[in-house]
Amino acid sequence: MGYYNQNYPPNPYRNKGSRIWPVITGVIIGALLMVVIIPRVMEMKEDPQAKKNITNDNQITTQEVVSLDVSTRITEIVEVVSPTVVGITNIIHRADFMEQQSNSEAGTGSGVIYKKDNGYAYIVTNHHVIEGADEIEVLLYDDTVLEAKLLGTDLFSDLAVLRVDGEQIGNPIELGTTENLKVGEPVIAIGNPLGHMFSGSVTQGIVSGKQRTIPQDFNLDGRADWQAEVIQTDAAINPGNSGGALINMDAQLIGINSMKINQEAVEGIGFSIPIDSAKPIIDELEATGEVKRPYIGVEIYSLEEVPRLEWEETLNLPKDVQGGVYVWSVDRLSPADRAGLERLDVITHLDGKAVLDMIDLRKILYQEKEIGDEVEIVFYRNGEKVITTLELGIQR
Repeated sequence: MGYYNQNYPPNPYRNKGSRIWPVITGVIIGALLMVVIIPRVMEMKEDPQAKKNITNDNQITTQEVVSLDVSTRITEIVEVVSPTVVGITNIIHRADFMEQQSNSEAGTGSGVIYKKDNGYAYIVTNHHVIEGADEIEVLLYDDTVLEAKLLGTDLFSDLAVLRVDGEQIGNPIELGTTENLKVGEPVIAIGNPLGHMFSGSVTQGIVSGKQRTIPQDFNLDGRADWQAEVIQTDAAINPGNSGGALINMDAQLIGINSMKINQEAVEGIGFSIPIDSAKPIIDELEATGEVKRPYIGVEIYSLEEVPRLEWEETLNLPKDVQGGVYVWSVDRLSPADRAGLERLDVITHLDGKAVLDMIDLRKILYQEKEIGDEVEIVFYRNGEKVITTLELGIQR
């Protein structure tokens, strides 16, 4: 059956009850808004450090602005240690006879303030940093320049001690120890690479090796005169860093940066003199100006420099001799002279310890013996084994 409309007027009471519910619902929603949402909005307005974030679930959360402290252990160490690391200027005067005037040349390096006493401050640096200096200047952390007095220097350890007026200098660096140093331990190097322009430069690395031995040729004759025992690190140490500080994570000085292998194929290898071996030398340089070492009185060379054929034909050495040092000359009235040593004698043992080269002999003398000690020397003369005893003198 189709829809049919006979045009009756609408009934005014039809569906009247259904219009009341929307009104009631609107009133309830409005009340909820007043009670819940508006107070939360007012709280956010009162707190400028908060942001509102309305999620899809109609939940309101707040995000607080966090202030980050970027200070780290390294920055704290640098802040404490940097004022104790100084720049060293080596000034050498050159006379120009043609122009009747004097010119000056300057080299730069680094140093570390390790002590203050009686109004003075004491600085340790490298021997090669101040070698040949006519004047020495110290550049402090705040760019103050002080004139320094050289108290003493030592070629073998590559150490030197300076003294300056301590009035403008704060606390010295704290000395650590290398006794319990571990490979892989983090370290910091501070110094002045490439001159004072980059003073106070900080590099970070680790201990790459302990008790490394590096041959040193002092007279540049192509033969090693000494082997320095050093700490190896991958912290960048460049020219100008010499004499600077190697620091542990307790802000303590554990090494004096001394040398770097300057080869294009080698990177990340730097060396530092351990503080445990440096401290006695520093004390002696400060007190006496020099390091006194035991002395035999011979000019020696390693047997390995002699062709094997000469071992038998010239020196008449037995075949079981595997190394030693041969005597080239004997100082007159020296301990060796009094003990009867002669030119071309070959020393193989010192106090029962094998001597394979001149570095072995110097290590035994300088690290294990003292002036005045009596030592037993085993040597060969014309193929005959000889044993004698001598009293060590003072190297001057």
